[in-house]
Amino acid sequence: MSDVADKVIGELAFNSEGLVPAIAQQADTGEVLMMAWMNADAVRETLTTGRVCYWSRSRGALWRKGESSGQIQELREFRWDCDSDTILLQVDQTGVACHTGRRNCFFNAVRDGDVVVIADVEKDPGELYS
Repeated sequence: MSDVADKVIGELAFNSEGLVPAIAQQADTGEVLMMAWMNADAVRETLTTGRVCYWSRSRGALWRKGESSGQIQELREFRWDCDSDTILLQVDQTGVACHTGRRNCFFNAVRDGDVVVIADVEKDPGELYS
């Protein structure tokens, strides 16, 4: 798989910080779960292990989804767009995807001219990261 990872990394258009945005989507339902960043090492680890890994800009380190919360993402398919500058990860999400304890990170919306929260907290964030 390392040959495939090297080939994919060679295809991707990383930004000036060596990052590319990655969107995680629930494979069976199409639900958009979250967006995070990946560097070459995160791409390589994701493709070789089958467990999604991102780059945490705040920590300056690899972030293996679920390493502290248990809310893991298993990779089903790795895709990238026509410009090679955005990744789409089709995953099987265990538990919630958002650090706020919601199923996905896209819970703010404009509806009927108002800003509303459209998803409830499913798991107390304090329990996720204790």
